[in-house]
Amino acid sequence: QVQLVESGGGLVQAGDSLRLSCVASRLTFSSYDMGWFRAAPGKEREFVAAIAWYGGGTKYAESVKGRFTISRDNAKNTVYLLMNKLKPEDTAVYYCATGGAYGSTWSSPASLTSSSTYAYWGQGTQVTVSS
Repeated sequence: QVQLVESGGGLVQAGDSLRLSCVASRLTFSSYDMGWFRAAPGKEREFVAAIAWYGGGTKYAESVKGRFTISRDNAKNTVYLLMNKLKPEDTAVYYCATGGAYGSTWSSPASLTSSSTYAYWGQGTQVTVSS
């Protein structure tokens, strides 16, 4: 069974930075697009960022563009989310998830940002940003 384990969350102040990590196991990590989503209290899970299997293609939600950076290290089976200039509205549980193989997640803009496109999910890591 595919396993995804997130880490790096915590309590920070507005303007601070955090880097989330997600380590994957039991899959050929380098073949799969990866994504980060988040779920704030009382809200539906929303797309944050995605990265193509080879690391050359990325996509961000408008709300985080210019502040967050997604990256991956295929040798370490790890995807990262660097979050700068954090805001209280970034408070949420952050989840990593596996997309399709070899860029198939990019088949349409809707598929890229839809949680239904992503097959496997981690347990999430809490990020809390105080004002």
